[in-house]
Amino acid sequence: MTSTQRRLCSLALLLAWLPSASARAADDLPSWNDGPNKRAILDFVSRVTTAGSPDFVRPQDRLATFDNDGTLWCEQPNYVQAFFLIDRVRALADQHPEWKTKEPFAALLKGDMKAAVSGGEHGIADVVSATHAGMTTDQFEKLVTDWLATARHPRFKRPFTACVYQPMLELLIYLRSKGFTTFIVSGGGIDFMRPWTNRVYGIPTQQVVGSSIKAKFQARNGGFEIERLPQIDFVDNGPGKPLGIQRFIGRRPIAAFGNSDGDLQMLQWTTAASGARLGLIVHHTDAEREYAYDRKSPVGTLDVALDQAPERGWVVVDMKSDWKTIFPPAAP
Repeated sequence: MTSTQRRLCSLALLLAWLPSASARAADDLPSWNDGPNKRAILDFVSRVTTAGSPDFVRPQDRLATFDNDGTLWCEQPNYVQAFFLIDRVRALADQHPEWKTKEPFAALLKGDMKAAVSGGEHGIADVVSATHAGMTTDQFEKLVTDWLATARHPRFKRPFTACVYQPMLELLIYLRSKGFTTFIVSGGGIDFMRPWTNRVYGIPTQQVVGSSIKAKFQARNGGFEIERLPQIDFVDNGPGKPLGIQRFIGRRPIAAFGNSDGDLQMLQWTTAASGARLGLIVHHTDAEREYAYDRKSPVGTLDVALDQAPERGWVVVDMKSDWKTIFPPAAP
């Protein structure tokens, strides 16, 4: 074979390879099955990022907010922070013998979260205040980091940070590649999430909005610290989510992603404004690979938001049919 023939053969092989490589590169959401929901996401992003499009949005205005529990990682059979809460109660039980008979502490010591939450938000707020306060912010961060390093999901036997949704990780990366700034807006504790969101989601601490307890700045031992106080400061759930967005971000997002009625007002507020908007609900329909739940689930109840989705034009992602895989192959 002459040198010219070899070059032509190499060129032919390259040309044969290019279409498949282009096809792979073109699929920004490889863990999503092709269908109307995937197309709706891609179409929205294309419209708001294409210069000259009537729906074009400047990069500085491309804000997307994501709920965390049930939207970015698994929230069944209970919220991850609830497992942390139970372990904190058990760790501190010897210092509080009265907890053996005082609710909801007694129920938590038995691992009965259903009974523990039966007293409502006030009872859980008492537990959060008792177990998450009385320490500095640095000490609490270490508690969370150390706990996540060893805690495992009771069903999947893998770290909770490995029970994140691969399709949503791809969506976060895709949006950021298109000039979006991504935020977490969650009912979970802001200081519980901040130690790990950048490592797991690529979302830095300053882009995390969540519920919080009060704190105070003080001088101690020749230095300065912020101490966590046993008082609830802000609950970032339901109608609190738009308030949290306004309070911590200061601008209305153009896209919002959730999975439950706790995200209803965030979805409403985001999509009610003028211009191109995207509201998306992750509907948990896959009992085999994850969990199937919606209207009657005590965790991640999806009822009113599911009913409103068609009339408001929200995308409802069917986990079973829309996602090729659920979790990433390796722990992040």
